[in-house]
Amino acid sequence: MRAVRHRLVEGARGVNPDAALVLIRELEELKNAASAVQTELAVVLHDAQRAADQARGITADETARVVGSQLGLARRESPRVGTRFLGVSRAVTQEMPHTAAALRAGTISEWHATQVVAETAYLSLADRAAVDEAIKGVLGKTSGRRLAGVARAAAYRLDPAAAVARRARAKRERRVSLRPAPDTMTWLTALLPVKDGVACIAALNAAATASSHKGGDGDGRGKGQLMADALVERISGRPACGAPVPPTPATPATPGQDAPAADQADAPAAAAGEQPEADGTTDKPPVPVVAVNLLVPIESLTGEAPADLEGFGPIPADLARQFLADHDTAGGVIRRVFTAPGTGELISMDSRARRYPGLLAAFVRLRDRTCRTPFCDEPIEHIDHIQRHADGGATSVSNAGGGCARCNYTKEHPDLTVTGDADQRTTTTRGLSETSTPPSPPGAERPLACTIRGLSKRVTIRLPKDLRLPANIR
Repeated sequence: MRAVRHRLVEGARGVNPDAALVLIRELEELKNAASAVQTELAVVLHDAQRAADQARGITADETARVVGSQLGLARRESPRVGTRFLGVSRAVTQEMPHTAAALRAGTISEWHATQVVAETAYLSLADRAAVDEAIKGVLGKTSGRRLAGVARAAAYRLDPAAAVARRARAKRERRVSLRPAPDTMTWLTALLPVKDGVACIAALNAAATASSHKGGDGDGRGKGQLMADALVERISGRPACGAPVPPTPATPATPGQDAPAADQADAPAAAAGEQPEADGTTDKPPVPVVAVNLLVPIESLTGEAPADLEGFGPIPADLARQFLADHDTAGGVIRRVFTAPGTGELISMDSRARRYPGLLAAFVRLRDRTCRTPFCDEPIEHIDHIQRHADGGATSVSNAGGGCARCNYTKEHPDLTVTGDADQRTTTTRGLSETSTPPSPPGAERPLACTIRGLSKRVTIRLPKDLRLPANIR
C-alpha cells in the first residue's frame, strides 16, 4: 500500500493541466472507495474483538468503546470520532447495501454516508433498509445536505412516532461548547431545541434593534456586533469586549454618606428589569464569578512570546499584558499563572485567585490541558495514574495524566496498553503505537532571565537596565 501511495504521489507531479480536473475526480472516487474498504475492515475488527471479549466476560459496550479508540488511533482521530466511524461502518456495511455500493463505487463520500446513517439511526432494520432503497436514485447525484434531507423525509414517512421519540431524546443532548477561531476569537456554540434556539436569536435580534434605535449603531457597530455584545452582556453580566461603556455620572455624596467607591462607579448599570429593590437586591440571580487560567511566560511581560489561555490556546503577548493590566477584569475572570523562562515550569499562581483543593490535580490540568490520549482533544475529566496504582504506579506528578472519562475507562481494556510517564505517554493496541506529549508550556521556547521575588521560585538572568517591568519583578 505504501508503494502504491508513493507512486500515486510521484505520478501526479507531471500531469498535463488539461487532465488535472479529470484526475481530481478519479482521485476523489478512489478516496471514497478507500473509505468503503475502511468501513468493511472496521466491521471485521469489531467482530474479532467482540468474539475475544465475549469469552472474557467483557460487555458489548466496552468492546465498542475500545474498538472506537483503536480506529481513532489508526485514523489519527479522536476516540469519539473513531466510535462514530464504527457505528457508520456497521450500519452501512450490514444494513444499507445501496449506500455501501455507492461508497465502494466512489460516488458518495464517507461524510455523505455518515449523514444518511444519522438520519436513520432511530429506525428498525427493515425501515432503514427501506430508506436505503428509497434514496438509491439520488446517491451520487446531489449534495450531501439534500441527500440527508431526502433520507430524513423518507424516515419520517416510515415511522413518524419514532421521529417524535427521537426528538425527545435529542433534547437531552442540549449543550454548549467553545472552540478557538482565528485572530484570538472563539466560536461559542449552543445545541438547543428549535423553540429555544429561535427564541434566543429573536431576543438577540430585538436587543440589537433596540440598541440601534437608541443610537447604538452610531458607534460603528453593525447588527451582528450588537447581537454578539448583547449575548455577552446577558450571560456574563459585564460589557462585551469592544462594546463602548457609557460613562456613569458621578453621584454627589450627601452629608453623612461616603462617595461611591471607584469600582462601584465603574460597574455597569443594571439591565432593564434588574433595578435593585429598596434593600439593594435584584430579582435576578447573581452572575457567578468565573476563573480562567492564563499561563504567562515571563517573556510575555517584556517581549513577544505568546501566553496560553485555558480553553482557547495561545494568545499574543500584547493581549496577555492587557489581561494582566486589567485588574477589574482579571481579578474576577482571569487567574494568572506564571511559568519559568526556558522550561515553562509553573512558578506562581495569582494570589488573588480562590484556592482550590487538589493542587496536584490542578497542576496536571494546567500541564496537559486536554486529554492525553493520542489525537483526543476532549476536556480533562479524570486525573489518573499512567502506570496503574495496582501495578505499583506512584501517585506523583510524573505518573499523573489528564484524560477524558471515556479514555480513562478504555485504558483498562486488556487489549489496549498505556505506558510511559507524563513527558511521553504511549498507547499501544493491535500492533499500532502512538505517543503523546504534553503541549509545550508558554515560556519553554527560548530562555529569558530575571529575578522574580515574592513567587515560589527565583530565576535570575540579566535584562537591559532601561527595561521597565511590573512592580513584583525586579
